[in-house]
Amino acid sequence: MINTQIAIVGGGPAGLVAAITAAELGAKVILIEQDSALGGQLVKQTHMFFGSEKQYAGMRGVDIGLMLVDKVKNHENIEILLDATAMGYYPDGVLGINQLEKFISIKPEKLIVATGASEKTIAFPNNDLPGVYGAGAVQTLMNVSGVKPGNKVLMVGAGNIGLIVSYQLMQAGVDVVAIVEGAPTIGGYLVHASKIRRMGVPILTSHTIVEALGETEVTGAVIAKMDSNWNIIKGTETTYDVDTICLAVGLSPLTELVSQGGAKISYIGELSGYIPIHDEELRTTIDNIYVAGDIAGVEEASSAMVEGKLAGAKAAYDLGIEKEEAQNLVKEAHEELDELRSGPVGERIRAGINKLKEVR
Repeated sequence: MINTQIAIVGGGPAGLVAAITAAELGAKVILIEQDSALGGQLVKQTHMFFGSEKQYAGMRGVDIGLMLVDKVKNHENIEILLDATAMGYYPDGVLGINQLEKFISIKPEKLIVATGASEKTIAFPNNDLPGVYGAGAVQTLMNVSGVKPGNKVLMVGAGNIGLIVSYQLMQAGVDVVAIVEGAPTIGGYLVHASKIRRMGVPILTSHTIVEALGETEVTGAVIAKMDSNWNIIKGTETTYDVDTICLAVGLSPLTELVSQGGAKISYIGELSGYIPIHDEELRTTIDNIYVAGDIAGVEEASSAMVEGKLAGAKAAYDLGIEKEEAQNLVKEAHEELDELRSGPVGERIRAGINKLKEVR
């Protein structure tokens, strides 16, 4: 049995910042990551971040990741477990870890779960053909492995992920023939959409994919317009000659660990699905367990990092470590989140947070 003050599951943006924040306050931290390297989604984000200097605005995601990983690796209060999967959280407060087929029991005084989210998909004929990818898989191929997923791509989804990945595809020399979006408006930032349009790529709102064409691999895609009730309008079908279909249709929070541990879960559509019920300081309905990042509601990586700061500081505060400094960091994090969620961009998140308050 390994005892520690704080265990953190997930080495992405939220988990990294949570570990750094808690460790700098003086807490002993074990950071657990199922992959063979830290960084999470940051390792494939080659675009520059928005926000403020506090969220590293103007830096590329991959560079932010390298900086945070370096801090974690060089902090004496942080122990890192890679290739380690959290198997369960048990009533006696023990976290079960499988690391390279070796079972490890960890008993933390506080647990922060920053497991992130998985990609959603949509159903259409032949959606299992080779050449149909999620946007995260495409980013991994291009930005981590240096492999082009194809030569001609149809992007499905005009949120920030769809727009950013489309631009990255074009930077890699891939022809993005069109972006289709089921909603009547573009969901991503206007600056991303404008950049795409200036490069000659049409963004077709109120459109969806109808079918992938091909026998053994993707050779084309059929799209069509939709009415205000999201029904396909017959006779509006258009066929594109593509070898790749990229789905950027959202993320689902990965709640399995906290759900198995007994945390109450609720469906909040504005926060992208089922999430653990938590208070404003990210504490779940299980004593001593906090959440941070996409598991608490899908947002941008900037918000995930600030939530990591909030969870790390609050866990340290609740342990009684550097209480005044920890409380100041909690206050800072709340102010940063309010700023990130202000204006029309954060309207969806604010609505989700209000619904969360109602079910608490």
